[in-house]
Amino acid sequence: MTMITDGGLDADERVIVETAAGFAAKRLAPFALEWDENHHFPVDELREAAELGMGAIYCSEDVGGSGLRRLDGVRIFEHLAAADPAVAAFLSIHNMCAWMVDHYGTDDQRADWVPRLASMETVASYCLTEPGAGSDAAALSTRAVRSGDDYVLTGVKQFISGAGTSDVYVLMARTGDSGARGISTFLVEKNTPGLGFGAQERKMGWHAQPTAQVILDEVRVPAANLLGGEEGIGFGIAMNGLNGGRLNIAASSLGGAQAAFDRAATYVASRKAFGGALIDEPTIRFTLADMATSLQASRLMLWQAAAALDAGAPDKVEQCAMAKRFVTDSCFTVADQALQLHGGYGYLTEYGLEKIVRDLRVHRILEGTNEIMRVVVGRSIAARYREN
Repeated sequence: MTMITDGGLDADERVIVETAAGFAAKRLAPFALEWDENHHFPVDELREAAELGMGAIYCSEDVGGSGLRRLDGVRIFEHLAAADPAVAAFLSIHNMCAWMVDHYGTDDQRADWVPRLASMETVASYCLTEPGAGSDAAALSTRAVRSGDDYVLTGVKQFISGAGTSDVYVLMARTGDSGARGISTFLVEKNTPGLGFGAQERKMGWHAQPTAQVILDEVRVPAANLLGGEEGIGFGIAMNGLNGGRLNIAASSLGGAQAAFDRAATYVASRKAFGGALIDEPTIRFTLADMATSLQASRLMLWQAAAALDAGAPDKVEQCAMAKRFVTDSCFTVADQALQLHGGYGYLTEYGLEKIVRDLRVHRILEGTNEIMRVVVGRSIAARYREN
């Protein structure tokens, strides 16, 4: 994959990027179309990625994480997504869950769960959205009631990646009154009695990862599985997890769009029409120039937001929201333009362009819709200018 800014990487950063790119080219790219067609979830390949340190990228080394930065993470996910955006996106969700356990868990929870998440012996899913609480996540209604040494959970989670296959569900439930402060986070293991799953959703894209409802019917979870050991902090855990999740999903859009661009540029350079190569047509070159500019702008904005999150910058939430909105919108457009440059061939499955377009479309919806990203950014702008 072409990366215009590769020259700015130091030796260690280059090793990280080359490791991810090499794994993606060998273990993901050759099978992506087959997995998409057969709706196959490549858990074995994900565990191979974990052997290379990609199961808990920015978790602490003392509990088995790789101890890398968010900036390293977005570069990794870009290269994985160049091979298969759907697989890269699931791995990003798993990493978000691992970070939440590492960052907010008690010492016992970290020591117990993070090593298994890092190796992907335990595969994790993130459970926030509900049938009646999507963008308005603070309105969730799944209930957790204390019962002796346990909590009893009842409710339904919607659109859960990995549902039915993942081993643990990082799940937000209401332990208190309405609103954000009444929400707590639980670690719910797959085989817990009362935990069930809906039928697999039939989706436009993301065929290489399962998506279904998670259904809780008086599921009894030990109080030791209350993340952080404290009630009422779950909404903050969920939102802070999403900061990194938004960057990783944006990186997955960038990787898919970069792969689409590379295929399109190669195609028009070799395709003959009107007495010459298509790439010699000024309108084609203008389109490629706009696509390349969008990719470069997306990459730089994404890297800057990741660095802000690493540094704990005061505007990190705003920067993450900006990057998620801009990158997922811009890169979807790039992928669609790449399909257009292929003409009718782009619409055929075997060329892989239509898969990229299908996979990238959902990135503008999940981890907070792009409309919600505008709300986040607009709120920050309003607060800043009111202060002045």
